[in-house]
Amino acid sequence: MRRAGLVGVPRVRPWSWQAFLLGFIVVAVSAALQGVCVALGAKLYFAAFLPSLFVLGIVAGAPAAVFAALLTVPLVWWAFIPPFFQFMPLSSAGADSINLFCLLAVLLIGLADLCREMMAMISRGGLKPSGESTATNSQ
Repeated sequence: MRRAGLVGVPRVRPWSWQAFLLGFIVVAVSAALQGVCVALGAKLYFAAFLPSLFVLGIVAGAPAAVFAALLTVPLVWWAFIPPFFQFMPLSSAGADSINLFCLLAVLLIGLADLCREMMAMISRGGLKPSGESTATNSQ
């Protein structure tokens, strides 16, 4: 039986410096992609960052993904929410966008962490059946 996992994708230890460096690189690449989207007229401030957080959570773990999410909020506020390249008080729409991003980031990072743990469990051989199930009654 073939083992499940991301074939050809190296996994990084969660609390290593490589994981946090990868998080920084992912935020930089996502910002460049978001800049292209804004230049083409898109008004979705966090569109390029959410999928990258999910992939980063699977590859490098939850700590690096949380670091990337925390790095993303001030970056988007500064670079992509008008007025551009200034920290000004947020409008209600900008604050709502940041709040929605935080909610979605928490959910996606949690899902990525569950996927990462499941892939690790499957690569170790899955769940081993025990001698007696706790759901059965021996009486």
